[in-house]
Amino acid sequence: MSVAKLIVGNWKMNGLLDDSRARARTLGSAVSALKDSGFDMVLCPPATMINAVADVLAGSPVRHGGQDCHTEASGAFTGNISAGMLKDLGCTHVIVGHSERRQHHAETSALVAAKAAAAHAAGLIAIVCIGETDAERSEGRADAVVSAQLAESLPPSATAENTAIAYEPVWAIGTGKTASADDIKHMHALIRTKASEKVKNGAWLKLLYGGSVKAGNAGEILHLPNVDGVLVGGASLAAEDFLSIAKASVG
Repeated sequence: MSVAKLIVGNWKMNGLLDDSRARARTLGSAVSALKDSGFDMVLCPPATMINAVADVLAGSPVRHGGQDCHTEASGAFTGNISAGMLKDLGCTHVIVGHSERRQHHAETSALVAAKAAAAHAAGLIAIVCIGETDAERSEGRADAVVSAQLAESLPPSATAENTAIAYEPVWAIGTGKTASADDIKHMHALIRTKASEKVKNGAWLKLLYGGSVKAGNAGEILHLPNVDGVLVGGASLAAEDFLSIAKASVG
């Protein structure tokens, strides 16, 4: 029996309440209308819009999540949001270690692991992001970098039930560039092997690809070996495009 693909939309720092509600309403209604979609959809809006999006999605099969969380359950951490707060808003997932967090906020893999552990403690599924830069790939270090990030970003609490891994080559995020099918197959096979060594039931971890995924290339990517879904940025901001990506996962 095939496992439903996980289709995650990362809205990043985009949108306001009205357009976020409209986008969520369109997707919730469209997926609800499908008798058996064959995929699992998760929307990750900015924190200010989670509650509004949750209200719109109520009763639909589309779930929602956060874009980041703190390592601590509570405390004097101005501007941060805890995993428990996300759970309190009905979130099922949270993205941790996105390349933009690693790059612009100097997040280390050790910090990412702590955030993932906090997510697990709160009952959330952590989507742990890993991926190499253009320079690291050019230097022939892509495999080593990704392997190290994977080993250091997964906490002891990680299981196939509470964790997904998103491979996002940094050079392909928001650039219009997409890794070749051979690149994706190679890296996802490597991640599968390494995850199986790190996590007891790692062979069942969902592995997502992220990096300029769009309606035109989603079908090919989603049917590659060891690709169990996608983490979509820009294309998730257009409801019809994102729905097309999700539908490309079946058939």
